[in-house]
Formats: sequence, structure tokens, C-alpha cells
Amino acid sequence: MTIPPLSDAQREQARHAATEARRRRAEVKRALRAGEQTLAEVLSLAESDDVIAQIKVVDIVKCVPRVGDVRAAQVMDRLEIAPNRRLRGLGRHQATGLLAEFEARTSRSSRNGS
Repeated sequence: MTIPPLSDAQREQARHAATEARRRRAEVKRALRAGEQTLAEVLSLAESDDVIAQIKVVDIVKCVPRVGDVRAAQVMDRLEIAPNRRLRGLGRHQATGLLAEFEARTSRSSRNGS
């Protein structure tokens, strides 16, 4: 089975949709990095938003303030989350584990800052 050729208008529409999806994913990661959104909010958003659901878990974990490549890899390994897993593919226990790992520290930080 071959893929039918797309018209120029269809290709342009697909390019536009892909660009918008990249912008949305980048905005969510930026907001998490800046502390404007919590990890719980991002996980909740991924349940209803197909674009956000396609972000890799490791990319989101790295956006949590004060988490880099090494800590992200350690957490992913400890919670048995594959490096290529997307937000939509997280199991209930994996999502709960991520929240337990990062949300407690996030709420402590916000209380200290107030």
C-alpha cells in the first residue's frame, strides 16, 4: 500500500500543524521549567491533549527545576520508565511515582519562597 501524494495545500497544512504542535510542546516545557506549571498540571493536561501527550517523559523530567540529565536518568530507571516512553504511555504507578518524586520538593520550594 502506497501513501497517496499530497497536494501543495495539504503539505502546507501539515507543516503548519506540525509547527503549532512543536510550539505548544515547547511552551509547556518552558512553563514547567519556569515554575508556572507543576508536573501534576502537565500530566493532567496530557490526559486530554494529544499534542502534549506525545512529549517524552524524560524531556518533561529534565524541565523540572534543578533536574538534569543524570538525575532524570536515575529517576526514570528507578521508576522503570523506558527512555522512549511518552506521557500518554505512563502507567498509573509510574505517574504517581513521578509526582511523589518531584511534587513534594516543588511544594516545599514554593512555601519557602512565600
